[in-house]
Amino acid sequence: MGTSLPSDQARLRTTLAARSVAVVGAGDRVDSFGWRLTTEALRSPGIERVHLVHPTRTSAFGRPCVPSLADVPEPVDLVLLGVPDKALAPTLAIASERGDAGAVVFGPAHGVKDDVVAAAGDMALVGGGCMGFVDTTTGVRAIGYLERDPLPAGPIGLVTHSGSVFSALLRTRRPLGFTLAVSSGQELVTTTADYLEYLLSLPETGVIGLVLETMRDAPRLEAALAEATQRDIPVCALTVGTSVRGQALVDAHSGAIAGSDAGWEALFTAYGVHRCSDLDDLTDSLETFSIGRRHLPGTGRGIATAHDSGAERVLVADVAERLGVRFATLSEPTVSRLAAVLDPGLEPMNPLDVWGRGTDTVELFTECLSALADDPDTGAVALAVDLVEEYDGDENFAVVLENLLRRTDKPVAVVSNVTASLDPVVAARLRAQGIPVLEGTASGLRALGHLMAEPPRPRPAVVVDAERATRWASRLGSGRELGTPEWSELLTDYGLPVVPGRSVGSGTGAVSAAERLGYPVVLKSDSAEVHHKTEAGGVRIGLADSAAVAAAYDELAGRLGPQVVVQRHASGVEVALGVVRDPLLGPLVMVAAGGVLVELVSDRAVALPPLDRETSLAMISRLRVSALLDGYRGSAPADTDALADALVSLGQLAVELGDHLDGVDLNPVMVGPAAAYVVDALVLPRKR
Repeated sequence: MGTSLPSDQARLRTTLAARSVAVVGAGDRVDSFGWRLTTEALRSPGIERVHLVHPTRTSAFGRPCVPSLADVPEPVDLVLLGVPDKALAPTLAIASERGDAGAVVFGPAHGVKDDVVAAAGDMALVGGGCMGFVDTTTGVRAIGYLERDPLPAGPIGLVTHSGSVFSALLRTRRPLGFTLAVSSGQELVTTTADYLEYLLSLPETGVIGLVLETMRDAPRLEAALAEATQRDIPVCALTVGTSVRGQALVDAHSGAIAGSDAGWEALFTAYGVHRCSDLDDLTDSLETFSIGRRHLPGTGRGIATAHDSGAERVLVADVAERLGVRFATLSEPTVSRLAAVLDPGLEPMNPLDVWGRGTDTVELFTECLSALADDPDTGAVALAVDLVEEYDGDENFAVVLENLLRRTDKPVAVVSNVTASLDPVVAARLRAQGIPVLEGTASGLRALGHLMAEPPRPRPAVVVDAERATRWASRLGSGRELGTPEWSELLTDYGLPVVPGRSVGSGTGAVSAAERLGYPVVLKSDSAEVHHKTEAGGVRIGLADSAAVAAAYDELAGRLGPQVVVQRHASGVEVALGVVRDPLLGPLVMVAAGGVLVELVSDRAVALPPLDRETSLAMISRLRVSALLDGYRGSAPADTDALADALVSLGQLAVELGDHLDGVDLNPVMVGPAAAYVVDALVLPRKR
């Protein structure tokens, strides 16, 4: 980042690097909040001047107290607010008027949030409803509870909406060291994006962990993630509130609107954020990126594991397949090298069961792990054993890993399947040498999967056809839903092929259209009131002659109105494409399994527009329905390139018209052996 910082970032930097602090609500009564808050401020190695404020006390910790923040003799870098909610706004008003740079609001600010924000003015504000922050690079401990001293310093930057996660990660028995760790709480003023900008300005930051309930200041958050990607600083993120019940709990807990999971997915995929499934996944991933080696350029991205148990080897294989973590495909030279040292009956394969006669353990495991590491498709190698405490003094596995570390430059790790039996002494020995000891089968495999993930593709440039965008924005401005002729014209204008058809309003017109299109045809209601034609019984397929068309028209017109669409019959794999509007990120492009079960199957991928072909193909490959597109049980492969082109075109539509649309639903899109055609569409202009 540049040396010239915006004023809000400069104030935040001053706050996090505070040299002068006012503790409002200071005290020395043991176990009180004021005692804890004051204790931590006084033992902050970077803070030079601590001013104590209390309305009735004259001293605390042998230091004088003044009755009001207004009586502190200098503007301070940081105000710590150990006061009731009702006193927050008045105290912040004094702080803002004095020119204090920033404050921590520990309380939830119940019923006074707007007053707190207004009173803070242009101050940086951590919280409310938070545990505070610690910054090992500046020596500031702005927390209202007692934490270990000294704090663990290292390359991890942590921003968490959860105070419990904040304290738990600071207190692990693992070598997790931090630059800045902040419990940001409700983020009434200062947001995750602000903290990310600060973290990216620190040369010590090597990996970033996020625990988020909601997305705030999405444009700046996206910009910060883009910078992290450009600088190759991994970001590991855990979001909560993706379930219906979870979203309700987020709303109730923080008063925030939970970001949709589609929004998180699109944002994180675009910038290569490693999405974690739970706190174990996050912790293992932070350890992997903070103390271990990174992927070696020019090597494969598969993992290889060696085991001392056949059953646990199978377990790891099962879990990896479920998680989508890829094992390296071993070359013939590697297979031959393994076969030469394995006991009879043990197969030279990946994952590898090494255990046999139980002799020469160090030599056997060292050679097997070295062979796996040397394979060109291997990106990381792990010893997947339980690393239990050995009562006979056996140190074989530790020695094996130390040997392996000298033989390869690739990442080396331990995956422990039974974490309750992990020997902490051996684990600490290995971690001290830069070998992550991952505590759990699923979380360990996920961490290795994150480590081996392909970097994200560069974002395509935004290009706009101004004349086309203006023309369609004007037509969408009425807010009226587009009829079939209009949406067909719109999609065609953006390069999306539409199945040939005609909108008609009479039986004679339907028969005439069918004759021109050629049988068989499909008849569908074209009433503006019918959004989901199948559910309304508004579709008749396989109409082979004029009599069938006439009968079908009479039946549909009698129930749903005279306007119908006659279409040429199309066949293929049913896929759905769409544009959905995220309230924070704007338009997202979606591809999903199509047809009438689109919501039930819930098989979809989303992305931020614009898209290129490679991104579109990657989205399609993530779908379970991609197996049908590839040709299933002897069926001809579908034209996935044509589907990818349609996605690219829809992405361009989203770029140019996204601000004018509440949604676009193309379902089904029929993907045949040589083309992909839109069969039906719903285009909803945005209601102003």
